[in-house]
Amino acid sequence: MICPVCEAPVLAGDTYCEACGHALGAPTCASCGAAAVDAEGYCERCGLRQPTGRDHAETVLDGGAAAVTDKGLRRSRNEDAMALLAAGDAVVTVVCDGVGSSPRADEASAVAVETAAAALARGLSQQEAFELAGRAVSKLATSLTDAPACTYVSAVVARGRFTLGWAGDTRAYWLPDGILLTEDDAVETGEITAWLGADAEGVALHVRTLTPPEPGLLLVCSDGLWRYLDGYAFPTSGTPLEMAREMLRHALDSGGQDNVTIALIPLGESHG
Repeated sequence: MICPVCEAPVLAGDTYCEACGHALGAPTCASCGAAAVDAEGYCERCGLRQPTGRDHAETVLDGGAAAVTDKGLRRSRNEDAMALLAAGDAVVTVVCDGVGSSPRADEASAVAVETAAAALARGLSQQEAFELAGRAVSKLATSLTDAPACTYVSAVVARGRFTLGWAGDTRAYWLPDGILLTEDDAVETGEITAWLGADAEGVALHVRTLTPPEPGLLLVCSDGLWRYLDGYAFPTSGTPLEMAREMLRHALDSGGQDNVTIALIPLGESHG
């Protein structure tokens, strides 16, 4: 027997390689097959971060609302996070996109989504949920140079209207017309100017409440989808899950350069 990392001889029953200290019996890498995956999910031989349950996930509610997230074709992991849940007569969704230039961006988006969705489901305001999510993300930082960060958008849909809250460049649209409902916090060259994280200063949450005049769908998505929407004809038939999957295919067929997250919530009619 040999160590899968340094290939030094090891004996049956050994727990660690005496040459390099690698923990023997580690999970097998999905890429190179080495039993060398560390506690953080990286293969110590080829460096690949192992697939997780976040690489592709789907959620569907009884009322038809659906959400899909996928790591795309070019990223090693999914740094987007989403929540879609029913809270009494309301539907709550939160989508966060980890800032790629920050460390552990996937942790930032995950904790922001979990915190904000729970707060909104309890009936807290958009501002209160945003502040709680911001504190949760800030707690992940060990210093201002090790500060995980993410963008943020949330929606609460109830009684024929919806309230949006956002910071960054994660967006919401009204379908079938494809009307953009949010405004990016970004400069012309694309860099965002607002995010959640310990290094975020003076970030204000945008809040907007709308009552649509006719039935339609609220789309909440990360830039892994909206960067490919120029000239795109949104699907007009199918369930929200089928439509979300079709939008995901469009993003992947267009290059899939980033993680993709899509949440679709119907208002005014049933999509079964």
